Amino acid sequence: MIALDSGLAEALLGLDGFSHLIVLYDLDQVRDRFAGSPLPQKVHPRGRKDMPLIGLFASRTPARPNPLAMTVVRLLKIEGARLTVRGLDAIDGSPVLDIKPYLPANDCVKDPVIPEWAAALARGE
Repeated sequence: MIALDSGLAEALLGLDGFSHLIVLYDLDQVRDRFAGSPLPQKVHPRGRKDMPLIGLFASRTPARPNPLAMTVVRLLKIEGARLTVRGLDAIDGSPVLDIKPYLPANDCVKDPVIPEWAAALARGE
């Protein structure tokens, strides 16, 4: 569930017509975990040593210079300033920075190219 400030309830008008939303949030708890440590420049995707060593910007690692995250969620219902969603991968209590409606014409890339290791992860390997 995403709980917004009650003063933002009117800002949700019309959002219930969308099946999916883009949620931007702060990885504040992750930032605290890496505080005082040098930021890794290279990582193995998902910490898997069987995957290639890649630059952190080529990954989804939470260890980032500006720890912000984005995920697409399914909107289930809106009650006041509370949104019930499915698929939010944020830690409970993470500050939500913005919510945007998912617009296929703007947000879906046709025929994207990804490296083989990323395709293997997508296949569940």
